[in-house]
Amino acid sequence: MARNRYLPRKLRYAKEMKRSSPVPSWITIKTGRKVRTNPQRRKWRSSRIKR
Repeated sequence: MARNRYLPRKLRYAKEMKRSSPVPSWITIKTGRKVRTNPQRRKWRSSRIKR
């Protein structure tokens, strides 16, 4: 990939990075451990981001 990324692609990558984070611990406690995993979590090798 080129060194200089154009803005729309960069914003999409930033959005995907935020989305891929784990569930905060306070949510796990608040829900009584019913919500443990993030269903939107993405594996960097197996799934690609749309360009």
